[in-house]
Amino acid sequence: MANDSTDELTAEETPEAEPIYETLTYLDKTEQNQRLAVEELINTETSYVQNLQLCISDIRNHLQKKQLPEIDLEGLFSNIDDVLHISRRFLKGLEAAMNQEHEQLYRISTLFQELKEEMENVYKIYCGDYDQALLLLEIYRNEPRLQKEIVDTLTVTVPHIGASDLSFFLVMPVQRVTKYPLLLQKILENTPVSDSAYGALQAAAAAMTDVNANINEYKRRKEVANKYNKPGYLTLRERLARLNPHSIAKKTTRLSRLFMQEAGIVPKTKDKEFDTLEEKFQDLSSAVADLKENVASFLSNTEAFLSYKPHENELGTEGGTIQQYCQLEGKLHSTVFAEFRRRLENLVYLPLVNLSETLKGPQKLIKKRLDKQLDYEEFEEKKNETGSVTYEEEAAMNTYLAINSLLVSELPVFNQVALQWLGHILRTFVAFLRDLASQVLQEAEREAAQLPHRHLPAPDFGKMVKDSLSQAEAQLYSYCKKFETVMPSSVAEQPLSPAEERKVHLLMSKHGPEKLYQVTSNTSGSKNMDLVLQRGQIVALLHDRDTKGNTNRWLVDSGGPRGYVSPGKLQPYHLVQNPKPRMQVSVPGGGGGEQMHQPYNLPQAPSPALHFRAQALHVVAGYPFAARSSHEVSLQAGEPVTVLEPHDKKGCTEWSLVEVNGQKGYVPSSYLVTVPIPEPPGWGSPAWPYPAPQT
Repeated sequence: MANDSTDELTAEETPEAEPIYETLTYLDKTEQNQRLAVEELINTETSYVQNLQLCISDIRNHLQKKQLPEIDLEGLFSNIDDVLHISRRFLKGLEAAMNQEHEQLYRISTLFQELKEEMENVYKIYCGDYDQALLLLEIYRNEPRLQKEIVDTLTVTVPHIGASDLSFFLVMPVQRVTKYPLLLQKILENTPVSDSAYGALQAAAAAMTDVNANINEYKRRKEVANKYNKPGYLTLRERLARLNPHSIAKKTTRLSRLFMQEAGIVPKTKDKEFDTLEEKFQDLSSAVADLKENVASFLSNTEAFLSYKPHENELGTEGGTIQQYCQLEGKLHSTVFAEFRRRLENLVYLPLVNLSETLKGPQKLIKKRLDKQLDYEEFEEKKNETGSVTYEEEAAMNTYLAINSLLVSELPVFNQVALQWLGHILRTFVAFLRDLASQVLQEAEREAAQLPHRHLPAPDFGKMVKDSLSQAEAQLYSYCKKFETVMPSSVAEQPLSPAEERKVHLLMSKHGPEKLYQVTSNTSGSKNMDLVLQRGQIVALLHDRDTKGNTNRWLVDSGGPRGYVSPGKLQPYHLVQNPKPRMQVSVPGGGGGEQMHQPYNLPQAPSPALHFRAQALHVVAGYPFAARSSHEVSLQAGEPVTVLEPHDKKGCTEWSLVEVNGQKGYVPSSYLVTVPIPEPPGWGSPAWPYPAPQT
């Protein structure tokens, strides 16, 4: 009985031992696959880093030594140095994790999550530039000489690889970043759910999947931006050829919606983050344009300065140190000034031109964003009403979102880089000016050391200087007298036409004589709202800065259109009372010399007092207006207002910036009317008293 029971017990236990054995076998196999997956990650990363090092240290450096300007190495290799740097750090972390047997998987997962952001930023740039690199390679393949140079480089530097084309190396970073989620997923599949590192591996795999998704989204946005940012200028014929019923309807819809937004009929989408970035970009663009214009003017003046060579002409002086002066002047013209002009053009002006050209791309994209925003608002409104939009309309909405997202993410970086670029140009300009002053001073001191009177006592030297200055003053006075006979008359000596005189009277009655200015040279507007004025024209100052606070652009009234002009081309226009009944203009700043006056041939009057028939006017609200936002101000019919600017920030004249009861804001320009100022009781309109007719 005992044996029977023992046999039965053995028979009962034997079937239970088989699944335990199978479980142990499964665990061993899973652990082995996990170890192989980890080894694959590390081994492939090691090989990847080695190939990147070959690509940089051997292939690229070899092409650089060949000095082939036709090959754009930066366009081909993009930021591959950053890719190598992050890959080396990642490989070093993997190797360190291998030494921690029990926490190996957890350390690998943590490493991926720690480097996620850096990997995304680095690979995003490389993958975004990869398509452009392939286009460059295709161009070089069509050039037998360049293709031969590339193939020879591969043969010399990496013969053991057997690569026949550079794309073999360039595609590696693109393939590697897409493989990380697959390698992590393979490790995760061979890791038990009960393992302490399972959750960390899941998070690492999800992180690298997000990295690839963000890279793909960045590439899509960049493709959309490149589509609307292609270089080239379309002629009028080409623009007209592009017109069709669909494009005309689309532009009409945009224009209609823009008008409705400006009129306040439909709301406008507000994006404070983008508006702030755009304002900074526009300020930067304006600064670059102004500096470029000023440096161009400086270069032009330098060229004019170098064109005059008084040391090569007879100066009308005898003896003294004139010979040394001519030597110094000749040396400065031929070496110091010429070198300064060359450096200024190559290292200041040309970089400014390049920076200005670089700004055109974002500027074009910002403009296209506005067009797409109008489409987006139109289709979104339709979607909210009907619940659906067509495929083309959905694509248009996605295009706006892509452009907006790209600008919001890229404009901060672009603004920062462009600002650094501009700062470097300015510092270079200042350094050149310092070098110029130092070189001129050094040459002057060298010549001064050879002067015969360098050892004279102070009193004798002072007497010699006074005598020399007196002699020079007499010669200068003689020269000035001769110049006065041949030089054109100054601005103040140019007589005004009767129409200009009437315009001066009107401007003075509207703004007061202290606001009048005269244009000293012709102006040509280069920006929106800039005026084109002629030399000698009279204007009235409205505001000593523009809407952005720039004091280099004054808002003036020319008696017709209002706009901006540089204050450097204006001088105060003074009215001087004369015993005879006529107006005179004095040129300011004539210190010590005779002031020049130019009479206006106004009607003769028996009294010396100045009288004007021009009637004073002021602006009032013609209709009541209720403000709808903080940017607007309310009006009551008949309420007097002060017009600060006859347009909004974009130059649109449908809205005016006004001040009412101490509050500033925008109102519709059509709500404003100009009326005469009522005269006080007992006062008559001032007029020119004409003499009684002779009988």
